[in-house]
Amino acid sequence: MLKRKIYESLLSWKNGKRRECLLLKGARQVGKTYIVREFGKKEYENFFEINFLEQKSLMPVFAGDISAEEIYKRLSANIPGFRIVPGKTLLFLDEIQRCPEARTALKFLAQDKRCDVIASGSLLGLSYGQDGDKDIRPVPSIPVGYEKPIVMYPMDFEEFLWAYGYEDQVIQYLKGFYLNREKAPFEINNKFEDLVREYIVVGGMPEVVADFVANKDFGRVQEIQNKILSSYIDDIAQHAKGVEKAKVRACYDSIPGQLAKENTKFIYSLVEKGGSGRKFEASIQWLSDSNLVNPCHNVSLPAIPLNAYEKGNEFKLYLSDTGLLMARYGFFAKQALLNGTLKGFAKGGIYENLIAQTLTSKGYSLHYYKPSTNSEIEFVIEKDGSVIPVEVKAGNSPTKSLDSFLEEFEPPFGVKLIAGNVGVADKKFSIPHYLAMFL
Repeated sequence: MLKRKIYESLLSWKNGKRRECLLLKGARQVGKTYIVREFGKKEYENFFEINFLEQKSLMPVFAGDISAEEIYKRLSANIPGFRIVPGKTLLFLDEIQRCPEARTALKFLAQDKRCDVIASGSLLGLSYGQDGDKDIRPVPSIPVGYEKPIVMYPMDFEEFLWAYGYEDQVIQYLKGFYLNREKAPFEINNKFEDLVREYIVVGGMPEVVADFVANKDFGRVQEIQNKILSSYIDDIAQHAKGVEKAKVRACYDSIPGQLAKENTKFIYSLVEKGGSGRKFEASIQWLSDSNLVNPCHNVSLPAIPLNAYEKGNEFKLYLSDTGLLMARYGFFAKQALLNGTLKGFAKGGIYENLIAQTLTSKGYSLHYYKPSTNSEIEFVIEKDGSVIPVEVKAGNSPTKSLDSFLEEFEPPFGVKLIAGNVGVADKKFSIPHYLAMFL
């Protein structure tokens, strides 16, 4: 079993006092179904799973009277061995977007309290009307206050290290260099710089990671990534509405090329000649709501709250998984990155995507600050009541933008992510890319 941080979130939900069902969101194939199954089997006496995509015959269970009493009675008549042990039973409703009445019923199941309920599904972030699948119907009543939504992301670098076999004590050893602002020993630093490059190439999709740690075969990695990318394209074809299908696909396909340029924002004309925000705005929103991309908004002022200063028409898009970005660039780009010979603007975009994925998995909303043509801070984050600038370098070049930011806004410190070792110069804190997991 791949160790995932979200397991602790599931435990916290189970053990905390609540009257809500859990709604697990996330892109396809990030491991939602797998982790809930493992959780249910390990933490409960009874575990029952309904997949509404595969078990359409069970949809009528949630039709008509949807009181908890009636639902459990119907389930007992349709599922052999179905029995609720109060406080020790988990019901998993997978692909719940296929049965909107079941989504409404979460309120009554939560109020009943006898059985814990987790609901999940692909593209749950899409609102009704965004989804072009004819089988997706509106939810009669959203159970506001009775469902707790959490988002599951691809595996982060720490989870990648766990899969590789590194124990928590190793992670804490690395964290000491970050907390104490001390240089890591040369051999240690080189080792984990190599590992973070492997992580960039492999990414965090669980199927890819599991296969890689078992076989150490980058060719197999590419094959599995291509399969996942194909499934995402199929989702766009099935779920984007009408004329949006081609537009969503065009926006998604343009991202690798846009990241390979020194663009200061997402450029619509690179999607289509003469393209505009009016034409592609809904397509960008679809990609964001489906968790296929991580949007990063420019701010006019790096101050709390950052979202109050967003420039609505200035943003960048990063793929939700850096390994899938590398798969789009192809095998030889992966080879060059692993060997340290990759050059050009694409390299910078790759490392930005890595940090965007890292920050997103840690719960930060993504923003950047570009006050002028010659100045840009790749990320600004809200941390401990301050706005912290995070400048990303694929190598270790000078940081005029960060120096100017530190002088003008006087944050507690600024972060420079580099290919190198830990270093401190006044308020500027330089760390290697692998230590970004502790930001």
